[in-house]
Amino acid sequence: MCFKYFTYFCTDLEFNSKSVQKYYIIMIYRKLKEEMLRVGASFPVLILTGPRQSGKTTLCKMAFPNYRYVNLENPDTREEIIADPITFLKGNIEGMILDEAQRYPELFSYIQVLVDDDKSMRFVLSGSNNFTLMEKITQSLAGRAALLTLLPLSISEIDTSITTDELMLRGFYPAVWGDGRQPQDVYSNYYRTYIERDLRQLINIKDLDLFRQFVRLMASRVGNEFNASHICNELGIDVKTVQHWMSILTTSYITFTLPPYYRNIGKRIVKTPKLYFYETGLVSYLLGLDTPEKVATHPLRGAMFENTVVAEFFKRCFNRGKTPNLFYYRDNRQKEVDLVEERSLGQLHAYEIKSAKRFNTQFCAGIDYFRTLYGDSVVSGEVLYDGEETVSTKDNICRNWKVSIMDDKNL
Repeated sequence: MCFKYFTYFCTDLEFNSKSVQKYYIIMIYRKLKEEMLRVGASFPVLILTGPRQSGKTTLCKMAFPNYRYVNLENPDTREEIIADPITFLKGNIEGMILDEAQRYPELFSYIQVLVDDDKSMRFVLSGSNNFTLMEKITQSLAGRAALLTLLPLSISEIDTSITTDELMLRGFYPAVWGDGRQPQDVYSNYYRTYIERDLRQLINIKDLDLFRQFVRLMASRVGNEFNASHICNELGIDVKTVQHWMSILTTSYITFTLPPYYRNIGKRIVKTPKLYFYETGLVSYLLGLDTPEKVATHPLRGAMFENTVVAEFFKRCFNRGKTPNLFYYRDNRQKEVDLVEERSLGQLHAYEIKSAKRFNTQFCAGIDYFRTLYGDSVVSGEVLYDGEETVSTKDNICRNWKVSIMDDKNL
């Protein structure tokens, strides 16, 4: 359901504006909820990761309203747990939600003992530090836990009637849509409190100005191949530092990469990936954009549009509990396809992403070339653009990007 629906519903009940906003936050439907309920019924431990402020706490409470909620950010709560972990963990009837679970990873071993002894016990662990959680899952909860990822709101969860430029400015964080906060306020606070403060402490950065330059440089490279040596030359730092900082941004759900497509899986690993941000609202903030008009005329508008579409494909996969099997294609003759999705039986779906509002037959050139290489394995070709008209050619289709992403009947 979209934001437009909830606004209408609340207005009809004559709630005031603050009530409308609060009601929207509580009632917004997250598509991942269905998958959480499905796997939560068969796994004793459900682990939910994702960026900070993506709505993990709200979703956990909505999916499991009868579970006891515990926030491990609270030092008093951690002291209570340390005093007697087993008694604390047994103090639930139907289940327990442990928020920011990475704050007390020692708890995982106790959970392992409890769920092994009593198969009916249920725990939901949430956190925004994927590295810490995954490390402890491997050590203590392998085979006992299901792992799901919640990214910011998807296009199908918000109002699709606003323009693409405003979407890229506002981004997809619940705080922007639910609380009515200005995007600049949300992303400025997110950047200062999480990226500059928390991540700086995590990787022990001494030169904050240099790290700021690095993050902003990453924002200016969205949709481009990530080449660590080029970054080194621009910032005057070594390759290991760039790779380390990049790995922290990735495990903290700020950036992600798209590997190149090759039949040979080994080549996918060693070849250069493309760089994207999970949140285009953060990209707009880092680029100094504060109005839709500035987004519309910015030289990186096309790259930001591509980033937006690719991130939506990742959300669509994660919301179904699937690992994204997404790539891009580019060869040494600069023939390329923006997005390749490999589904079951090796079936390939090729997508060109164009920020234009009018269709051009040249948009299909990359897909047609890709089809000559992989033949019948390419079962569909589609151009995702910012126009409204749907255009069919002999082998491909061109559709508005929102319409295409929300049309998931073939998944």
